[in-house]
Amino acid sequence: MMDFTLWDIVRNLLLAARWTVLLSIAAFIGGGIVGLAILLMRIDSRKWLRRPAEYYIGLFQGTPLLLQLFLVFFGLPRLGLRIDPWLTAVLGLTLCASAFLAEIWRGGVEALPRGQWDAGASLGLHYFLQLRLVVLPQVFSITRAPTVGFLVQLVKSTALTSIIGFEELLRTANAINNATFQPFIVYGCVALIFFVICFPLTSYVKTLEGPKL
Repeated sequence: MMDFTLWDIVRNLLLAARWTVLLSIAAFIGGGIVGLAILLMRIDSRKWLRRPAEYYIGLFQGTPLLLQLFLVFFGLPRLGLRIDPWLTAVLGLTLCASAFLAEIWRGGVEALPRGQWDAGASLGLHYFLQLRLVVLPQVFSITRAPTVGFLVQLVKSTALTSIIGFEELLRTANAINNATFQPFIVYGCVALIFFVICFPLTSYVKTLEGPKL
């Protein structure tokens, strides 16, 4: 048993929390970019584009994130592609996030009145200009609350990457606990750090949802 002060524990956990935050940001940005591409395929009228997007979303929504991380971490080396835990974590969370974000935004597209598309067409805008100038800005406005809500889930999901060896908050906490045998202090601090990260986001979601009648 090593002699750790409370400050030693908190300091090391805060240093590890940087990687949790960076991973969350990277996965959210990457998931948003890929998710936008999947969304465009999903709402396309051509079946050969729409069907693969449906299968993609179904695959990542219908399987556990931990399993997806294992497939990336252990599967890609079998194909000759060796990646470290950081890239595995970013790639796994990005793919998962893209499926959920695409589906969230698809709900926004379907909630948009058909008249918005017709208004864009009446202005002489072709399909992609209708999307860029008329449809997508309104879709992102409609779906801001669920999108930020998903970001909260993504932050908490980063804890799963400790299983593949990524040195984020939970893996560091496990190492400190093994050295100090103070689980209530160590994991209590971890819970508090996650709360500090996620609570402002959940409060922002409530603000975006507006007052309830």
